[in-house]
Amino acid sequence: VQLQASGGGLVQAGGSLRLSCVASGGTFRSYSMGWFRQAPGKEREFVAAITLSAGSSYYADSQKDRFTISRDNAKNTVYLQMNSLKPEDTAVYYCATSNLRSTSPSMYDYWGQGTQVTVSS
Repeated sequence: VQLQASGGGLVQAGGSLRLSCVASGGTFRSYSMGWFRQAPGKEREFVAAITLSAGSSYYADSQKDRFTISRDNAKNTVYLQMNSLKPEDTAVYYCATSNLRSTSPSMYDYWGQGTQVTVSS
């Protein structure tokens, strides 16, 4: 099982980015995929997740009005559209799979390598 995250970069505050996570090796038989982020010196935190069958999405409160998670099962890909980015969104963003509906990193089994998002003020 492999996850490949991409789409990060440097953007000014107020800008947008779209992250992608391509899965291979049977990952889309998992129940859900999520995005997490980790800033330097901070714990990894939940951003958003989506159930792969029904497409039901859920978000951390601080992102639900600015971020949108979606999936394309035909492409084995989950996306995270991030709008109105703020400097505090700066972090490494990771995608991961789970057999549960969960916001806890410990409930996720496979992780991508992460993609850096930097938002300048």
